[in-house]
Amino acid sequence: MQPKDIDAIHRNYLKREATVRYWVFSTQCLLFLVFLGLWELLARTNTINALIFSYPSKIGAQFWSQLLDGSLLPHVGMTVWETVIGFLLGTLLGAVIATVIWWSPFLSRVLEPYLVIANSMPKVALGPVFIVGFGPGLLSVIAMGCAISIIITTINVYSGFREVNQNYIKVVQTLGGNKRQIFRLVILPATIPTLLATLKVNVGLSWVGVIVGEFLVSQQGLGYLIIYGFQVFNFTLVMMSLAIIAVIATLMYQGVAFLERRLTSQFK
Repeated sequence: MQPKDIDAIHRNYLKREATVRYWVFSTQCLLFLVFLGLWELLARTNTINALIFSYPSKIGAQFWSQLLDGSLLPHVGMTVWETVIGFLLGTLLGAVIATVIWWSPFLSRVLEPYLVIANSMPKVALGPVFIVGFGPGLLSVIAMGCAISIIITTINVYSGFREVNQNYIKVVQTLGGNKRQIFRLVILPATIPTLLATLKVNVGLSWVGVIVGEFLVSQQGLGYLIIYGFQVFNFTLVMMSLAIIAVIATLMYQGVAFLERRLTSQFK
């Protein structure tokens, strides 16, 4: 086969992939628009209770009104800040703990049952403990966002470390490599897909932890707006806050997915 034939096959493959991506994205947008249209129609025809479920145009008007009067952005900024800090802390601390456990086989055998117990425990139940320990403020909310992701990060990353092909480790050991070199040259590169998958999971977990924390103690943030909306029976405010959370969480997830593509392409 000639090089020009290979180039033609590659161009055709890329063209087919681009076409598939276009139709997938178009179908996704169409489904979303159909969902919004049905929601609007059902609410305006009183098929569903518009007071409880609201409808897209009313939610949009609420969003625009609060955006113009400046009352919305402080809440959004506070929640995003808390979520990003909780996300980074939970991921970083979980990876560090997993590394320490992997480094010491004795410690891994000692801590394994405690990790299982900590993973099975409902993290949101620790909210009152954090409120007492850190006070009813920013620190307790961040601690909640961190706690809900740190255990799953530790377990996933440690499992990734243990599943690395032992033959690669033996090669480095045969060449005289120490444990630090094994970790740097074999363990860490081999578990990058696991780390990236854990980051994707932690995006959602961090949002859950922060919103629950804001439910309990915060006087600012999207979680506070949701609780306030329930209290004053303003479900449009609730739906608007949920929509904002969905959009920002999706952007965070896409950021992690972009990082995954960049790192994956470098290691190919």
